[in-house]
Amino acid sequence: MNKKIKELNSDIEALRIREILESNNIPHIIRSFHDSSYDGIFQNQLGWGVLEADEKDVAEILELLKDL
Repeated sequence: MNKKIKELNSDIEALRIREILESNNIPHIIRSFHDSSYDGIFQNQLGWGVLEADEKDVAEILELLKDL
């Protein structure tokens, strides 16, 4: 089951996190709140997006991201 791990503030942050997690072979989902039909209004309210992953990987992900 996926758990929300971190709120993301930008596409640059999302790309950097994706790079780190993929290089460590950690499955994850980066979910953007952008919706072109609403012209990105949800990103203004909710932030850029979130990082989600399986609960068993949370500690390892947080350790990898602590210096970010």
